[in-house]
Amino acid sequence: MNRDKPLLQVCNLAKTYFMDGVSVKALRGVNLSFYQGEFTSIMGASGSGKSTMMHIMGCLDRPTSGHYFIDGEDVSRFSKDQLAMVRNRRIGFVFQGFNLLSRTSALENVELPMIYAGISSEERRERAMTALASVGLKGREHHHPNQLSGGQQQRVAIARALVNRPSVILADEPTGNLDSYSSVEIMGIFQDLNANGISIVLITHEPDIAMYTSRVVRLSDGQVVSDEPVKEKLQASEEIKKHRRPGSSDDEQEEQA
Repeated sequence: MNRDKPLLQVCNLAKTYFMDGVSVKALRGVNLSFYQGEFTSIMGASGSGKSTMMHIMGCLDRPTSGHYFIDGEDVSRFSKDQLAMVRNRRIGFVFQGFNLLSRTSALENVELPMIYAGISSEERRERAMTALASVGLKGREHHHPNQLSGGQQQRVAIARALVNRPSVILADEPTGNLDSYSSVEIMGIFQDLNANGISIVLITHEPDIAMYTSRVVRLSDGQVVSDEPVKEKLQASEEIKKHRRPGSSDDEQEEQA
């Protein structure tokens, strides 16, 4: 892990929303740094500010005050067009609801960000095939979302997040719609990606999911209340053995995940 300079950094970050004439402070002077190669989870109850934090880090929103740096560059005052370019080129997103296009294949879903980036069709196809294979979906490239399980759809979403070779993957409750077996499978994929040097920031409300990461930041009322390393990190490769679906063979487990 490179700790010479932060990959992502927020400085005195604040966000205030105005609703019906009432101001709501979602973030209150947050200071955090995330380094290359880290796997961090951000936890907090509803209303803690974690979703607002994710939106700002993903360049989907701008802070009311403070600064947000990506690779040392202050993007907090970028224009909408500049932020869109940052989202496409430097950030990979994984959402709770998968956000796949239902009428297109897994391969075409994964190719989509590269179309926006202007990458040639030949390179798009090659990168998408490689990304799908890396998440265990070789042979399912032409399946549509309704032909895939929830765990498989989330794998497609992870492959899509990888193809533009982003600086960081931001995952917002990526296991929220999955059963326990598929959740551990997905955390295993994230652990494998992180072992290969990919930086990941994951939002979750589930303490057991946070245990698969290396660092846990907890928010409450828009402020950081703790920031600690995970002392007893869970390894998905071991935990998956404890989450067998009753009566399923190994082949059936792989088919459903």
